[in-house]
Amino acid sequence: MFKDRTAVGHLLAAKLGVYKTVPGVVLAVPCGGVPVAYYVAKELGLPLDLVLVKKIGHPNNKEYAIGAASLTDHVVVPQPDVPASYIEQELLRIRKRLAEMSRKFRGDAAAINLAGKTVIVIDDGAATGQTLLRTLSLIKKSQPAKVVVALPVASRPAMQILEKEADEVVVCLIPSDFYGVGAYYENFTEVSDDEVSYYLDKLNRLQRAG
Repeated sequence: MFKDRTAVGHLLAAKLGVYKTVPGVVLAVPCGGVPVAYYVAKELGLPLDLVLVKKIGHPNNKEYAIGAASLTDHVVVPQPDVPASYIEQELLRIRKRLAEMSRKFRGDAAAINLAGKTVIVIDDGAATGQTLLRTLSLIKKSQPAKVVVALPVASRPAMQILEKEADEVVVCLIPSDFYGVGAYYENFTEVSDDEVSYYLDKLNRLQRAG
């Protein structure tokens, strides 16, 4: 069991030490992935940005990801019972939220260009891996040199599907019986928008000073 997201960030950074000298970028899945990714980016000396992608859930089960959307692109696995009008409505709703997040967390700064770089995607854990799977499909459209998924904890089914989409998957813990991501943390309190801004600003100041 991990103490909290910051503690496991150090563990994950140690497993990713080979990428310290590689041109790359750490992408955090907000909000829970940000404290983990902060320490990885800090210790590897890499820039940190956010994965501004949200899943498109099935209309009958919002937790089941049938696709994902970014501000500029989307992917959808065709579903016979999902009309195009639903996808259009979801794209509008999701992009409105993503635009708000971009303004709040990035301000006027542009997203980091991923082309030709090693991209390390970090979240605080993966139960099914379906949302991350759709997210990776979008990230790969930016033509990175390599995509690495790094997670504190993941279920075996999540590992299996992520390994098919990512070039490498690095995980600290793969329980034989998975009880949900939060079950493996002593402290799994929700990460606020203010905390996300804090970690992004802190890393920017450290890297500018260094």
